[in-house]
Amino acid sequence: MSGEVMTGAEMVIRAFRDQGVDTLFGYPGGAVLPIYDALFHQEELKHVLVRHEQGAVHAAEGYARSSGKVGCVLVTSGPGATNIVTGLTDAMLDSIPLVCITGQVPTHLIGTDAFQECDTVGITRHCTKHNYLVKSIDDLPRILHEAFFVASNGRPGPVVVDLPKDIQFASGIYERPTHNGHKTYRPAFKGDAQAIQSAVELMANARRPVLYTGGGVINSGPHASALLRQLAEVTGFPVTSTLMGLGAFPASNPQFLGMLGMHGTYEANLAMHECDVMVCIGARFDDRITGRLDAFSPFSKKIHIDVDASSINKVVKVDIGIVGDCGSVLEDMLAAWKALPKRPDQGRFDEWMAKIRTWKARDCLAYWPSGTIIKPQYAVQRLYEACKDRKTFITTEVGQHQMWAAQYFKFDEPNRWMTSGGLGTMGYGLPAAIGTQLANPDGLVIDIAGEASILMNIQEMSTAVQYRLPVKIFILNNEYMGMVRQWQELLHGSRYSQSYSESLPDFVKLAEAYGAKGMRCDKPGELDGAIAEMLAHDGPVIFDCIVDKKENCFPMIPSGKAHNEMLLSDYLGETGMDLGDVISEEGKMLV
Repeated sequence: MSGEVMTGAEMVIRAFRDQGVDTLFGYPGGAVLPIYDALFHQEELKHVLVRHEQGAVHAAEGYARSSGKVGCVLVTSGPGATNIVTGLTDAMLDSIPLVCITGQVPTHLIGTDAFQECDTVGITRHCTKHNYLVKSIDDLPRILHEAFFVASNGRPGPVVVDLPKDIQFASGIYERPTHNGHKTYRPAFKGDAQAIQSAVELMANARRPVLYTGGGVINSGPHASALLRQLAEVTGFPVTSTLMGLGAFPASNPQFLGMLGMHGTYEANLAMHECDVMVCIGARFDDRITGRLDAFSPFSKKIHIDVDASSINKVVKVDIGIVGDCGSVLEDMLAAWKALPKRPDQGRFDEWMAKIRTWKARDCLAYWPSGTIIKPQYAVQRLYEACKDRKTFITTEVGQHQMWAAQYFKFDEPNRWMTSGGLGTMGYGLPAAIGTQLANPDGLVIDIAGEASILMNIQEMSTAVQYRLPVKIFILNNEYMGMVRQWQELLHGSRYSQSYSESLPDFVKLAEAYGAKGMRCDKPGELDGAIAEMLAHDGPVIFDCIVDKKENCFPMIPSGKAHNEMLLSDYLGETGMDLGDVISEEGKMLV
C-alpha cells in the first residue's frame, strides 16, 4: 500500500485540504486538542474561532450556501457536540452540505460516563444525513472522504464524524481514495427519459400552468438556475418560488409571481390554487407552502422533480415524479420541449396571463405609508434600493423581518439569500453572515434581523470584529417578537402573552462594547442617509432601525387554511379596491 504515515489528527487536516477546504469554523476543547495542534503546524487551512458551537454550524451554512462548497465545522465532545444539534437540524431541513468533526472521549472510555462524554452518534442520528463513530485509524481516511461525498451528493445535508481522542493520536497510513464515493450510497443524477417526455407533453397541453421552484434548483448549481430561466422563456410559464428558492429565477423578470406560501404574494398563491399543470422543481411541498393539503392546487396535474426519491409522493400525490438532479432534468426537459413535433401555441394561455395580471394589480404588498414612523416594509425597500447595484448577500434571523426581507428585497441571482427555512432558527442570521462574508470577501453582507432574534447569537459580534469582517446587522426593532405578536393578535384575541421584548439592550452601546460601529434611526426622512453611512463604514455595524411596533406581515395564510383563504392588508392604494370585493360569504378573503 502506498501512502504517508501520519496521525489521525493530521489526517483530518490533510483530508480537508485534499477536498479543497480553505475555511474551518470551530471551537477548541480537550477532546479535539490533537487536531488543533495539527492546525497550528500548517497555514493552508484557515480556522475561524466562533464564540458558540451553534454559531460555528450556522457560519458554515452561510459559507456553504453562498459559495456552493461544503461547510466544515470542528468542535469538541460533550457540550461541544450537543451545542451543534440545532445547526445540524437546520442544515438537514434546508439541505445544506456540511462536514462536522466532533471530538469524543478515548474509545476505552466510551460508555463509562467519562468527562464530557455523550452519545454523539445517537443524538445526531435523526438530524444528520449520515454520521460515523471512528473506531480504527485504518478506517479514518476513507470515512473522511466519504463524509464529503455523502454531504454534497444527492440531496445535500450535514454529516458528522465522531472522532475519539485516541484515534486522533494514533498513527496510520493516509491515502486518498482513488474513487470518491460510498459503497452503497449512489444517488440518482439523470432523470427517467420517459417520465421527462411525459412531463413535457403534459406541459405542452397546459392552459393554466405554473413553475413552482425551490432550493433544490440553487443547490444544483448556477447552471440549474440558468436552465430554469431558459425553460421559463421557451414555455412562457409564470414562475413562483419557495422561501429557499429565491434568486433561482430573477425577481425582476415579468414572469415571476413572487414568493409562494404563508406569506407569499396574492398572485402566486392564487395561481397555485387555480393552475391546471404545476411543475414542482427542487421543492418538497412544505406545509408553509401547501397550506391545507386537501385544498392544495386542487385542479392541477402535478409534476415533481427532486433528487431525493423519498420526497416524491411523500406529502402531495403527484401525477409524474422524476427523480434526478434539477440541472440534469431541466437540461433534458429543455431538449424534449425543443424536440416537440409541433410547438405549443403561446396564445393558448393568454386568458391565464390576463387573470394573473389582474391579481398582480391588487398590489398585495402595498402598505399604509407614514411620514413620522418608519414602516418595516419601507426600511427593507430603502435598503434594497441602496444595495441593488452591488454584489449583495442577505442573511436573516427568523420572524416578521425575515418575511419582509423575502417580500421586498429582490433577488436576481442565486446564492445571495441565506435564511433558515425548515427549522426557523432564531439566531441564524449573524453567524451565517460571518460565514457568507468569509466566502465572499468582496461582497456586501447584511443580516436583516429582529431585535429578539439577534440576541440569540449576539456573541458572534466578537468573531466579526476579530476577523475584521464588515458585516452589517440591520435590525428592524419593533420591541416585540413580531411574528408571535401577530399570531396572538389575529388568532388569540390580542392576548400578547410573553411576546413583548422587555429590557432590550442599547444596541448602539452594545455595538461599541464589541468594538463595532453602532447606529440608530427612527425617522423616515433620515433613513436613506443613515443607510448610506452604514454601507460606507468599512467594519461591522449594528444598525438599530426603530420601526412601527404594531405592523403586521401580509399577505398571510392562517395555519390550516388554503391558498385562496389569504388574509390581506387593508391598504386600498390606487387600485380603489375595497376589502368587500374580496370577501366571500363565509368571511374569507378571496377573489
